[in-house]
Amino acid sequence: MRKHLGIGLIGAFVLALSALPASAQTHGAQVSGAIEHDVSLPLAQMPPLQPKGGPRTKPLLLTHPGQPATNQPDPVVQTSIGSLAATSPGLGFAGVGNGDYGFAPNAAPPDTNGAVGATQFVQWVNESFAVFDKTSGTKLYGPAAGNTLWSGFGGGCQNNNDGDPIVQYDKAAGRWIFTQFSVSTTPYLQCVAVSQTSDATGLYNRYAFQYSNFPDYPKLGVWPDAYYIAFNMFQGNFFAGSQLCAYDRASMLAGVQATQQCFQLSSSFGGVLPSDLDGSTPPPAGAPNFMLNFGTNSLNLWKFHVDWAHSANSTLTGPTNMPVAAFSEACGGGTCIPQSGTRQQLDSLGDRLMYRLAYRNFGDHEALVVNHSVGSPSGVRWYELRSPGGTPSIFQQGTYAPDSTYRWMGSIAMDHSGNIALGYSVSSSSINPGMRFTGRVPTDALGTMQAETTIVNGTGSQLANLNRWGDYSSMSVDPVDDCTFWYTNEYLKSSGTFNWSTWIKAFKFSTCGSTTPVHDVAVSSVTAPSPVVVNTAQTVSATVKNLGTQAESFNVSLSDSLSSSITNTFQTVTSLGAGATQTVTFGWTPFTTGTHTLTATASTVAGETNTGNNTLQTTSTVNAVSGGGPPTITSISPTTMKTGTSTTSFTITGTNFVGGATVTFQNGTGPAPTASAVTVNGTGTTITATVTVPSGGAPRNRVWDVKVTNPNGQSAVISQAFTVTP
Repeated sequence: MRKHLGIGLIGAFVLALSALPASAQTHGAQVSGAIEHDVSLPLAQMPPLQPKGGPRTKPLLLTHPGQPATNQPDPVVQTSIGSLAATSPGLGFAGVGNGDYGFAPNAAPPDTNGAVGATQFVQWVNESFAVFDKTSGTKLYGPAAGNTLWSGFGGGCQNNNDGDPIVQYDKAAGRWIFTQFSVSTTPYLQCVAVSQTSDATGLYNRYAFQYSNFPDYPKLGVWPDAYYIAFNMFQGNFFAGSQLCAYDRASMLAGVQATQQCFQLSSSFGGVLPSDLDGSTPPPAGAPNFMLNFGTNSLNLWKFHVDWAHSANSTLTGPTNMPVAAFSEACGGGTCIPQSGTRQQLDSLGDRLMYRLAYRNFGDHEALVVNHSVGSPSGVRWYELRSPGGTPSIFQQGTYAPDSTYRWMGSIAMDHSGNIALGYSVSSSSINPGMRFTGRVPTDALGTMQAETTIVNGTGSQLANLNRWGDYSSMSVDPVDDCTFWYTNEYLKSSGTFNWSTWIKAFKFSTCGSTTPVHDVAVSSVTAPSPVVVNTAQTVSATVKNLGTQAESFNVSLSDSLSSSITNTFQTVTSLGAGATQTVTFGWTPFTTGTHTLTATASTVAGETNTGNNTLQTTSTVNAVSGGGPPTITSISPTTMKTGTSTTSFTITGTNFVGGATVTFQNGTGPAPTASAVTVNGTGTTITATVTVPSGGAPRNRVWDVKVTNPNGQSAVISQAFTVTP
């Protein structure tokens, strides 16, 4: 079933918002709901669409003017090769690219991106994706145009296939997240799909979020309390600053209406990345998402805390400026990468950090790793940051540039033993563009990488009038063993244009992992309806995951901080395989009003030492029904609003309002006002809502009835009470 939500607070995203000052804490994010959401058919039942049009070049929008290409001395450059990284090769196979699986590129660059799940690897390029079995490399689905996933959804998400794709695997929940933008028509949208299981070919909860400005270069990070995403916002050719947003992860996992909360930065800050969680250990409870970009010889760190119950309490703190070793942007941020056999040069994307900003909690410390392209010949500058939640610091940094070959377009991650893997593109006047990786173990000297390994030697170069390359590559970590790295990037089999290929390669460090069985079960999500009415039956669901290496059987229980009745209090999970997830449900009837804290607990299994993730909580607001009869309306405020305006403090007073009530405007002329974020107080006597009056309509006063409808269908109307003025 598809649901449509009015535009609501989209106007809150206009550039007129005050941009955030440096080194500050800003309260109160801007809130808006998804303008569409539904549940798809299983992807396996959707015929793969083919990209339309082409060949076409995706423009590169710069967040700051290009700098003169300089060869500034780099105090942390690594000029020695070092010993070969002790890695074990894994599976390697062709990704979506020219001549593979019947695919022909219709756009450049490919924006090569991928993620690894429990049993599958998903790769997404401009403008198609494919699902592979991660054990054999067998293609399970695709290649399919990105908008295949939004078939039947309607609007720009279904009709446009504009790319800038990101695919992620939510390791804690065992879900896939697909997202790309829709910008060839307006309104500008970010299309997001969250799978209902760990199978990428199954059902998806689909959403569309709207933006006033052009939302370029979206980058998504998975975090316990939200899916965080950062955009480079443009008004025409004018860079308006990065916009940092949080999507309601719990609601999207449940497939219900979801909202986003956003902060707008000034045009001084672009190319921001959100932190993305690796490993089975979550950040400390309540930890904010960490967001990062670079400045002049420095990194800037923000902390984004989202409060889904009270958006006024959401905060963005920062930036904290951390000096780093001096660097110059590769190619001055522009184009200078040479290739063999042609004078055509390639883009460096040296003006921004490269995806991902990978986060890992080791228990005794937290770490972030990230990279960008610097210098000439270009090398990969990489960093490990520690204590991001306290006093952040640069633990180590280095630039991998051991010879005259250009290295750029990197992606970096850490395994659970603290080994670091860094993949990237290589090219020079004597070699064609190819793919390599390097890495390090914790005992290596700080700031150094070991000798690199070649993944693919390119056998062609990109020819005249096509400089676009990248715009990113992808290094992800297998959620089952937390050791195996999966890297994907582009190369060419032969010289030409719009004939790129991609490769997918798995490998691991020999020092990672152990033959000792790991026993670890966790509660990865708890979902409860909110708000609800006292003494009404509800359903609460809990998803558990086996983070260990052996199949496990255990119990899952639910408890409530306040008086209630819970049926099926103990649920038995039998032989849950390593890396697998299962959802159990409980019947829940609250007996008292107020905020109920619901706690799901997985029983400890034999040999389990990490019990900190066995328990997870959620809250639900329980309201009373005043008098128990149909609602009545006494008054509204304000009674008059101008066309094209909105307010977050529209108030209705009366009796018998019930949580989940809707507010509508009827029997007027012209575009109807809309109400969102409807909240009922605990006594059922007051409703607050966000009301938006659309532009348009006759240039005269227009009068509307206001109607409140409770979830049981009982309603009340106050007639001719609300006036829209020109």
